[in-house]
Amino acid sequence: MSKTELSRMKQPLVPLATLIGRELRNGKTEKPFVKYGQAGLAKKGEDYFLIKTDCQRVPGDSSTMFSVFAILDGHNGISAAIFAKENIINNVMSAIPQGISREEWLQALPRALVVAFVKTDMEFQKKGETSGTTATFVIIDGWTVTVACVGDSRCILDTQGGVVSLLTVDHRLEENVEERERVTASGGEVGRLNIFGGNEVGPLRCWPGGLCLSRSIGDTDVGEYIVPIPHVKQVKLSNAGGRLIIASDGIWDTLSSDMAAKACRGVPAELAAKLVVKEALRSRGLKDDTTCLVVDIIPSDYPISPMLSTPRKKPNMLSSLLFGKKSQNSTNKGTNKLSAVGVVEELFEEGSAMLTERLGKDVSSNTNSGIYRCAVCLADQPSGNGLSVNTDHFITPVSKPREDPFLCTICQKKKDAMEGKRS
Repeated sequence: MSKTELSRMKQPLVPLATLIGRELRNGKTEKPFVKYGQAGLAKKGEDYFLIKTDCQRVPGDSSTMFSVFAILDGHNGISAAIFAKENIINNVMSAIPQGISREEWLQALPRALVVAFVKTDMEFQKKGETSGTTATFVIIDGWTVTVACVGDSRCILDTQGGVVSLLTVDHRLEENVEERERVTASGGEVGRLNIFGGNEVGPLRCWPGGLCLSRSIGDTDVGEYIVPIPHVKQVKLSNAGGRLIIASDGIWDTLSSDMAAKACRGVPAELAAKLVVKEALRSRGLKDDTTCLVVDIIPSDYPISPMLSTPRKKPNMLSSLLFGKKSQNSTNKGTNKLSAVGVVEELFEEGSAMLTERLGKDVSSNTNSGIYRCAVCLADQPSGNGLSVNTDHFITPVSKPREDPFLCTICQKKKDAMEGKRS
């Protein structure tokens, strides 16, 4: 069957406003319970995680509470992982306008995560340290789950119907052809490690630096074509709930997504995380830092998670939903479908490494006052300072209104460097 025929079979993307309106009409506005567990073993001591269940979209308003879970797998030291853990969420919140509705907040999250990852990377690189980190950040607000990732720590979703879906993309040069092509087009070299005698060993790496990943936060000593721009996916669960498994590559180097989900079905989240780690170590041993978070999103009227009592069953293909993509530029085109017996609505997915594409329209410039706010660092600057925009032109007070995101000179240079442009 051709791609055109498959695309015609897909149901159209369901707008977020429609889903929230449906909730209100059906009276299903209660937020689910979020139960979690964590387990891990250290080999190098470079894995970090974040669990924060009391975040508030509106400070002081407990009804706007949301949860954050993250895995940060550091390399060449721990500084980048610690810095990202401490700063990304604050940078996300800074990138979202205040006083907006919950629907607008959820719609703004994907863009804000891109801004936060890039801003965190730029702030860390100012420290002059050479460590780097993967980052997989999960934000849960009601039934809506938003996941942003760089590197190879993964997040999977296991639903009541027994369908396991990958919510992240691996940015490993060995497996990701598109990322290899992007890195080489931007000026990097991709190859294996050469040992004495000319033999090549190990996975594909980017040179200089020898990093196996094409996206990360930090890594000041590696070319700027190793970008911090995350793949972002946003989905909405039904009131049946689901289970997230978020883990570093110490898990995924040994277990497939299905194996990890199967290893912990039928037990509470706290024990589930331990079982996933145990299963990963059973056949491979402790070869790397191994960290796992298990998060159950549970209906508020259920005494226990449906993941504990519902047996695995084959999905009813007649009632499954096939969801369209938000964008065709994702780095995992065609490999990450969600079709779990009607329990998941896919709201957004984008993985492009082009910063301007990810920022979208400019929503922060005040043209009436002649003040422009950088879309990344969020600094306000007057238009008469000869500041560059993404088209490499200059802004003057008489410039016509524009929708392109405004970038200050520093952030413009960062963008150009990530795309391999020479100043």
